[in-house]
Amino acid sequence: MTDLSNPAPTGGGALAANIVHFARALREAGVPIGPGAVLDALAAVEAAGFGDRADFYATLHAVLVKKHEHSLLFDQAFEIFWRRKGLLEKMIAMMSPKAPAQAKPKPAAAGSARVADALMKSKPALEQPAAPSIDLDARFTVSDREILRAKDFAQMSAAEIESARKLIRAMVMPDDRRRLRRLQPSGAGGRIDPRRSFRRSLQPGGPIAMAFRAPLERPPPIVALCDISGSMSEYTRLFLHFLHALGETRRVSTFLFGTRLTNVTRAMRARDPDEALGQCSKLAADWSGGTRIGEAVMRFNRDWARRVLGQGAIVILFTDGLEREGVDELGRAMERLRKSSRRVIWVNPLLRFDGFSARAGGVRAILPHVDAFRPIHNLASMADLCATLSGGRENGKDPKTWLAASA
Repeated sequence: MTDLSNPAPTGGGALAANIVHFARALREAGVPIGPGAVLDALAAVEAAGFGDRADFYATLHAVLVKKHEHSLLFDQAFEIFWRRKGLLEKMIAMMSPKAPAQAKPKPAAAGSARVADALMKSKPALEQPAAPSIDLDARFTVSDREILRAKDFAQMSAAEIESARKLIRAMVMPDDRRRLRRLQPSGAGGRIDPRRSFRRSLQPGGPIAMAFRAPLERPPPIVALCDISGSMSEYTRLFLHFLHALGETRRVSTFLFGTRLTNVTRAMRARDPDEALGQCSKLAADWSGGTRIGEAVMRFNRDWARRVLGQGAIVILFTDGLEREGVDELGRAMERLRKSSRRVIWVNPLLRFDGFSARAGGVRAILPHVDAFRPIHNLASMADLCATLSGGRENGKDPKTWLAASA
């Protein structure tokens, strides 16, 4: 048995109880953790020991986190659950000869609302005498659905994310059927089908019934290139739910890219959306890692463009465009992608900020080669994307105006 030189104060099993409560909160936040994993975590802490906060974090992370996409939730839960109420920051402020300036409040990190909701979930209160009911006039209040439509995906709790998934499934998908050159049998007139008409003439009795053909109408295929880097993973998960619902009405080809390009089209065809996303996370080993947008687009052009960009396909590029290296290669790759597709629609979560400007090199390299530039951070923006795919008039800015405004 390992002899711990600096054992943590147990306090009658307080550390073990806190680890159990921490694992329970992670499960409430959406990380699948069973009783076996909790016992393994207790045994790992006892066997490995920990001398500082980093060792304790590494031990629990190695046991409780099984997928890349769960690391973000674990980091937020660990920061909230095991912090010491800002004691170190208070001491630094007291010893500083000059009072620090009041910093602007930072927006909550992605996934923090879901983790805080799971950590602060209290036990049912004791029965109390019923308070007198108060009737309120709710005619001028905002419904929960309207609030959910405008709420940022990264700030949603676990229950709100589940509600958002249901609303995505019920969302009205775009109806943009286009006439093709291929013909199909039709009974309402059109071109005469000689082969079927001659075949009918061989039947005995009665006059010849002419057969007709009409142009086939079909919605154009969608090709989605989705960024799964650390800054995009919270938005990518719900956007994949949108693509799964969109795949019920048309052909959708889905590619994920971080440091490499992964084709997950076959995995997205699973009937259950959660099963489809689970298979995607297994295929994409670089989930929540770095990003190489230029290299991913170049590889798509080389290996997949001729296979999936037929029949007037529409490309949806889902990324923040923050590319640091290979900006020139990114511009050339986007130019080729634009020439190979019917339309290129760029959806960017950074457009949710009012002060967004096209100053980053990657953003300036992509903008000249896209037909539409739209935000994608809540349910309302998804509904606007459906209207854009339906062929409606683009109400947003022309992508070229972003370049002129930041020049």
